[in-house]
Amino acid sequence: MTPLLGFILGAGLVLALVLLAQRSLSFVAQKPGDYAGSEPAFDIRQFLNGPMDCEGVIYGPTGRVTSRFVAEMDATWTGNTGRMTEAFRYATGMTQDREWTLTLGNDGSIRAEAPDLVGTGHGQQEGASVLLRYRIRLPEEAGGHVLNVTDWLYLAPNGHIINRSQFRKFGIKVAELVATMRPRAVA
Repeated sequence: MTPLLGFILGAGLVLALVLLAQRSLSFVAQKPGDYAGSEPAFDIRQFLNGPMDCEGVIYGPTGRVTSRFVAEMDATWTGNTGRMTEAFRYATGMTQDREWTLTLGNDGSIRAEAPDLVGTGHGQQEGASVLLRYRIRLPEEAGGHVLNVTDWLYLAPNGHIINRSQFRKFGIKVAELVATMRPRAVA
């Protein structure tokens, strides 16, 4: 083995170990059980219900804000099946609508479907948190890429929801979203 080949193999091994350690200690490594027993208990039928307002930002891969948005959401439940609509307005003037179908299992598992999802999303509610993982196809004007999403929702003591999501392509984080959700104020 030449010294150059040895260096390349060694550097590759170090890089692989760093990436593995980063992934195992990172945001995506959280588990619903990490929040077991935390309060208030997050029942999506209660806290993702009715008209809601949402504001957020999307960060690009360098950590800079690439987009800001507001959204009006509305969710209704029949038993363990919910329908949630989202109407996004981005700072650029672009709009985007999505309609989710959420099914809650008796064990707290969540099944999520929406027209721009590739396949079905899956998640879990546990303690004061909810995890959803899914693959989403971006609109054509945003490149049409399919991204893997890890979506964490944390219930605050006042009933507001803090949402943090990471979007990955080929395992590399390409964007992150931070948003708040709360019941719409009655006028």
